[in-house]
Amino acid sequence: MRILLVEDNADLADAIVRRMRRDGHAVDWQSDGIAAASVLRYQSFDLIVLDIGLPRLNGLSLLAGLRERGDTTPVLMLTARDGIEDRVKALDVGADDYLGKPFDFREFEARCRVLLRRNQGRAAGVIQVGALAFDSAAHRVTLDGEAIDVPNREFRLLEILIGKLGQVVSKDEIGNGLFGFDDEAGPNAIELYVGRLRKRLAAAPLRILTVRGVGYMLEAAPPAETQADAEPLDA
Repeated sequence: MRILLVEDNADLADAIVRRMRRDGHAVDWQSDGIAAASVLRYQSFDLIVLDIGLPRLNGLSLLAGLRERGDTTPVLMLTARDGIEDRVKALDVGADDYLGKPFDFREFEARCRVLLRRNQGRAAGVIQVGALAFDSAAHRVTLDGEAIDVPNREFRLLEILIGKLGQVVSKDEIGNGLFGFDDEAGPNAIELYVGRLRKRLAAAPLRILTVRGVGYMLEAAPPAETQADAEPLDA
């Protein structure tokens, strides 16, 4: 998933970026409100982690402008302020959740997962397709109860596709969810990760179809079919 972190504390920002990238998320970092507001005018994200006390433009003003434009991206508000008034104001302006500093990273990650699931229209952290289970909280994929080794980037690709099971997902949407501004992604990067994921799901009741000129679609497959049967479709 693609996450924007807006935090002026460099040490905290570095810790968050490292932790979220380790889990396979694409994370972009901005340290002041004006820069973040500029990025948000041309780039979409799956989640925004936003500090209130920012230089040049505070987080509440940035969020208010975001919501006024009709942007419904989930926002987790961070702040060192403990007052009830700050929490109420953040939620009233349009924050989806609120977390005070200092915080335990386990809680931070859990809150991020909830907002990302909500953004995909999912209430639960586990998606079951036949004998395959995708568990976003445990970062685990199993088939008949046996774990499938799925590296971080491919795990996030599967998360994007399985969140829209049976729907075509464009290459632009996939690239936006997998890669941040600092990631080195060549023109064939998406095809590479799709190919790797297909091999890992070879025995699963799923297949990834290529929709020529558009993108990819993940669909449930009859037990007798495999990834080898995933013929390209014309748009």
